[in-house]
Parts: sequence; structure tokens; C-alpha cells
Amino acid sequence: MLRCCMCAWLVWGLGVVLLGGAFGAWAAPALEAYGRLPGVELMRMSPSGERIAFIAVIGDKRRLAVLGADDQPVYATEVGNSKVRDLQWAGDDHLLATVSITFSRPVEFRNDFELFGTLDVAVTKRRSKTIFAGNKGLVQATFGYFGDALAGGRRFAYFGGIDYERDFAASYVLGHTWRSLFGVDLETGKAALIDKGSELGHDWVLTPAGEVAAHSEYEERSGAWRLYAGRNAARPLLQRKDPQGDIALAGLGRRPGTVLVADNSGDADRLTEVSIADARTEDLFVDQDTDEYWFDPDSKQLLGAATPGEPRAILFDPRLQTRYNGTRKAFPGLQMRLVSFSRNLDRLIVFTDGGDDSGTYWRVNIATGQAEPIASAYPQIRQADVGPTSLFQYKAGDGLPIEAVLTLPPGRKPERLPLVVMPHGGPIGVRDQIGFDWIAQAFAGAGYAVLQPNYRGSSGYGRAFRDAGYGQWGRLMQSDLSDGVRALAATGIADPGRVCIMGASYGGYAALAGVSLQKGVYRCAVSVSGPSDLTAFFAWEVKRHGYHSSSTRYWRRAIGDSGAALRSISPLEHADQIDAPVLLVHGLDDTVVPIEQSRLMESALRRAGKPVTLVTLKGEDHWLSREDTRLAMLQASLDFVREHNPPR
Repeated sequence: MLRCCMCAWLVWGLGVVLLGGAFGAWAAPALEAYGRLPGVELMRMSPSGERIAFIAVIGDKRRLAVLGADDQPVYATEVGNSKVRDLQWAGDDHLLATVSITFSRPVEFRNDFELFGTLDVAVTKRRSKTIFAGNKGLVQATFGYFGDALAGGRRFAYFGGIDYERDFAASYVLGHTWRSLFGVDLETGKAALIDKGSELGHDWVLTPAGEVAAHSEYEERSGAWRLYAGRNAARPLLQRKDPQGDIALAGLGRRPGTVLVADNSGDADRLTEVSIADARTEDLFVDQDTDEYWFDPDSKQLLGAATPGEPRAILFDPRLQTRYNGTRKAFPGLQMRLVSFSRNLDRLIVFTDGGDDSGTYWRVNIATGQAEPIASAYPQIRQADVGPTSLFQYKAGDGLPIEAVLTLPPGRKPERLPLVVMPHGGPIGVRDQIGFDWIAQAFAGAGYAVLQPNYRGSSGYGRAFRDAGYGQWGRLMQSDLSDGVRALAATGIADPGRVCIMGASYGGYAALAGVSLQKGVYRCAVSVSGPSDLTAFFAWEVKRHGYHSSSTRYWRRAIGDSGAALRSISPLEHADQIDAPVLLVHGLDDTVVPIEQSRLMESALRRAGKPVTLVTLKGEDHWLSREDTRLAMLQASLDFVREHNPPR
């Protein structure tokens, strides 16, 4: 396979230009090659296909760059350590960059959380400004993006925003925390109220002209969800019960006058197309799991969806389906993901990994039939350094079929290997897939086999399989992992006496549960940002969201809410029974699982006289968004596993 990367950087203004070139001779990659942030992130093609935007990572700095025709630089700016979460084109001349920052209990809000803002880059004019800046009556943050429109020759973008109220002294005060819909003139930056929100959670779908096609309202306490035409219709088009917040507006439908409702609240996931005129409904993608939906950049209407299994993509236009299928055939043996595309899918950006590919961005021109490699996510990792990945099937103790991703050390015989079990986070509705996983590959490069089981509760295997995970924390979800160890050992690939477990978020909980609720399976456990005391964790969630919130209803279904039940599956309550050394790693700015969960676990283990190490990551969130702390986690974890489960 032709391999190429943006492997030479030319400094241009505040940004970079990346030039393609073939890989030369390489030394064996150091751990830093895996722990670094991907060299290129969030590559996005403009609607015309003439411009490509991306985030480039150089050292510990991020730069936003836009390339035009013939890869000539159009705009670049340094974004430093800002956590860029997404890029969106609004036409060909405006690029919207969503960034986030962790706030610790700001005056207006009760809890630590990630606050999002949006930067509007006027590419042709080479200038940028923050959405809502200069609008004194609005909180300087964005709460959802609802698309763009060209109206009267001007480009507008639409965001959720929170407006201040005036007190008796004519000062701005925050009287509520619900969002309204605002349209922002991207030339002037001026924001105008489009639709007033309320304590009923509002969501909107807009037409290509920027008009509200439909909106939804959600009553948190009762779980009642309703869909209305336009902004002010009195009679709902659709009403459903949504106890856990599993229903959302997804965009415009396939035809004008329709909107999409994504409903995961019932016995089966549904994407329903609703006619605004007469409330008629039609379910789309029946009997198919979907990963994401694709929309036309101009009409904003639904084009199709990506699927986790075959056929990998469903496009309603046969011509577009043919273009996708032809592109996929150009990358045999690799996983291919459609990242971005121009109107009519004339030009595409796709990302490949798996096989011997550590992650490559390609530009595909349908008219010429050419596929050009334009960037590598991990340029320091050679083809020979990529550990082979495959799917491994086994049965759980109760007979349920389980599928796992197995990564093997490059260049080693798959016989009696030391093993690291790495359960994914989530846990419900998430899964691992074949491809380049930087943590799994780092351990494979150090000589370990890595097993990533898609235990019950994972997505991609049908609704019944996913729902089977509710109520199974520390129970069948946990034994699904150790059943995988036994099955892999039975093949001769893994040595059952040399196994450690490592995970992040729920995976961190599973690592702790593996050495507290189970015995004799693992030689060590690494928990990254994992909950340990489910009683305290549930109380923290209730304090943040309220007992009658959809979030709390989710946690009651997932883990229960009775004290005895929560204590029975909390690793902290079984600290005196832990039979292996434990490493705890946690970001100080984590707003999903508070660092107190790891501190409580450390204290309990020390009181019980058990070996434990706690590593705290300054400035890090739940998602390991920063390079230095990401590498610190990887180094500490690998050193710990090597100490207690040597690779040879």
C-alpha cells in the first residue's frame, strides 16, 4: 500500500503547511510515538471541496490551518493548548471551531463542568472572532450548534445561548440556565434571538434558509418528550415517553418538509422521519445499527448513514452509494471511515487504519479516480511497528456470544503471551472496533497481547445485547471479561498466569472490580479515571442533576440506587479483599468522574495495607486531551504493568 504523510512542516505565519512524502528509514518508535496526540485531527472539507481545514499538533501546541487549491495555505492560527472539539464549515468562507475549557464551580453554576465556546474564522478575510463576543446580554459560551444558512446574501450560523436578565440596578444577572436559539451574522458577529427557550429543554431543526422547521420540548421530571412544527405550534406532531433522555432531533429528513427523530428509548433504536405537514412517520434504517448520519451541505437533508457492520454505509441516492462503494474498494484490508465530503460527494476525505496502517487521511477525487494520502495521524510509527488486530469470538459463561478486538505484538509468535485486558468505557452503547488504538498498540509494542472485549451492553450487536448490560456492573459484564481471558488462553495465545487488566472510565471501574469482586484472574490492575465508590458516585450525580432528572434515572437503571446494592458492587467496599497491586490515574479537572473517586480508593487500600499508587494529572480532563498528561498516563501504566507482569 502506498504510504504518505504530511511529514515536513513549513512554518507559515502562525500556522503550518504540510507537504506529502514517503516514509524513509525509521528507528523503532519510542513510547512517546504512541502517547503523543495525533499529528493531525479533525480534517474537514469545505462544501465546494476546494478547501481543507484541520488541527495540526506540533509538540504541545495545536494550530488550526486551512489549505486551498493545490494545498496552498489560506489561513493558519495558533490555538495553543485549547481543546478543539470540532470543526464545521459554514459555507466556504467561514470555519467554526468548537473549543472547551474546564471550569471549577463558576459563580453562575453549581458544579465543575466543561464550558464550550465557538471561534468563527473568516477564512478569506483572515480574521477570527468568538461567537457571542460583544453581545453583552449573553453568556460567553455556546450551548449547541444548529447549522448555518445563507440569507439575503449574508452567512448566518445558529447556536444555543443563555441570556442574562437585568436586575433592579440594571446589572446583568444569570436568572436561569436553559438555552434559547440565536442566529449570528458571521460578518458582524451580532446575535439575534430566534426562539426563546424555557425550563422545558428545547432542541431545534432549521431549514436551509435559517427558519425553524421544528422544535422539541423535554420535561425532565416526567420524561415527557414532544415534537412541534415551527416555533409556536400548539399541538404536538409527536409525543413519546423518554425517561433517560434517549430521544433527540437529528436534523432534516430525506425530503423537504420532514425532520428526523432519533429514538433509543424503546425496545429497538429508531430513526423516524416525521412529516411536518401531517405528522406522518416512517422509520429509516430498520434492523440496521448506525454510527452517524450524513447530510447534504447545501440542502441540509439526510443523505444516508454509516453502519458498524456491512454494508458500512447506506446512501439513499444509488449514484452516491456507488461512489462510496468504489472508494472503499480502493483500500482492501483496511478499515475506512468517511470523514468529510463536498457537495454531491464529488470529493471525499477518508481515514484508514488497521492492518499495518497507524492512521492515514486520504483525499479522493471521484472524477479522476485518484486517492492521495495527505496526512498521517502517527507519523513516527512504521508499518512494521503496527501490531496486527483481529476479531476474537468466544462465549460468556451463560452462553452469550461475545466479540473482542485482539491486538498482538508485532513480530512475535502468538504463543503463551502476557495479556492485558482492556475493557472500553461508556459502558452502555459503546464498543471497540478493529483499527489503530494508541493504548493497545503501545502495550502490543512492548510485547503484550491486548484483549478488548465488547461485553454485554456494547453497541453494534443489537438492542437486546445492549440492554443486557443494564444492572450488570460488577456482575455479568465483569465475568464477560474473565471469560474472554479463559477462552483466549485455551487457544494457546495467552498465558493465563500472566494477565493484567487496565481501563478508563467504566473500564477503570472494571479494572478495580477485576481484582476486588473477582479473585485470581489478574496480576495487577490499572484504573484511569474509574469510579470506585458507587454510593458516593450516585450521590454526586444526584446532586449535580437532581433526583428526578433523566441522568439520575439512567444511573438507577445502570447500577441501581439502593445502598446495599451499590455497596455490593463497589470496589472500595471490598478493598481489604483486593489480591493484586493497583495503579490509579486521574485528571484533576475530570468533570465526569470526580478525582475523589480515586482518592477514596487510595485511602481505602492504604488502610487495608494493600499496594496502591495514585498518579494525578494536572490540567487533565476525563478524555486525556493533553499530550503531556496523556503520555504521563501511558508511561506510568506501562511501567506498572511491566513491574508486575513482565513481558518476557
